[in-house]
Amino acid sequence: MLPFRGVRLADLAAQLGCRLEGDGAIEIARVETLEAAGPGDLSFLSNPKYARQLAATRASAVIVGEDVTAAPCAVLRARRPYLAMADAVRLLTPPAPPPPGISPLAAIHPSAMLGADVSIGPFVSIGARVRVGPRTALYPHVVIGDDASVGADCVVHAHASIREGVTLGDRVVLQDAAVIGSDGFGFAQRADGSHQKIPQVGRVVIEDDVEIGAHSAVDRPALGATRIAAGTKIDNLVQIAHGVHVGRRVLLAAQVGLAGSTVLDDDVMMAGQSGAAGHLHLGKRVRVNAKSAVTKDVADGAHVAGVPAGDVDAWRESVVLVRRLPELRRAVADLEARLAAIEARLMT
Repeated sequence: MLPFRGVRLADLAAQLGCRLEGDGAIEIARVETLEAAGPGDLSFLSNPKYARQLAATRASAVIVGEDVTAAPCAVLRARRPYLAMADAVRLLTPPAPPPPGISPLAAIHPSAMLGADVSIGPFVSIGARVRVGPRTALYPHVVIGDDASVGADCVVHAHASIREGVTLGDRVVLQDAAVIGSDGFGFAQRADGSHQKIPQVGRVVIEDDVEIGAHSAVDRPALGATRIAAGTKIDNLVQIAHGVHVGRRVLLAAQVGLAGSTVLDDDVMMAGQSGAAGHLHLGKRVRVNAKSAVTKDVADGAHVAGVPAGDVDAWRESVVLVRRLPELRRAVADLEARLAAIEARLMT
């Protein structure tokens, strides 16, 4: 766990904008789960599923919503406890960015332009005409191709690859081994059945405040652009195919896959291992359940699930019916047997 720094509970409450109930002089050292917390720890309750753990927690203080009536310790009241917890961790954890400077083991093309106070680790490779904005940190083994642009205050972790011509906005975070601008999966079939690669020469644009998880890939198209709009957060092992447009504030959980030319409007949420076929349009605020396969356009605000994905309520009903199939089969067999017996008696 990263080191925390202590702070008085009253001071923490003021910084978080929470209402304090209890001893404000308590020294808080870190944030922990309800189950693991001990004296000096701050915990939180945002999911009613863990309400039973609140009564037994040994935390010195907890962040809770207005609906919680009792706690065995000091309380910080918050409208959004989970968000307040995130802010508490940020305040209690001292930032530890790498110091500004350029490692002598980095390979930087003479035509590259580097902003003030950048941090470039060992074995980083920066190609021709690359632009890197001020205060951006490039960890070891990052590779940036020719003509790429990386904005200000970005963090690019080890082994990430930013291919030629890619554009990253400000405050973008790439986790380890993310690949931005890899070739899209484009092949044309020849008369003899073999496949000819279609040159993938389009652009990839990642806008401000986007985070992309470890081992995720965002492909470039043959033509046009693949675009990830501002504020979107992408988990590990996600595949964004060529020509996809992802809107603002979209959330994509682990192992989501988006086929080519799919469009996601703002505020879409896709749970783990879900996917969308190519050339589809998912409207604003669409929600896709885990392991679901979207095979047709989805209207604004819809919540879908299943394979193929459909209305979530209809999917839940179908799941219940499928589980009852053995019971229903036995009931039908019984009815058929009784009907056969009645018919036999009538024939005699």
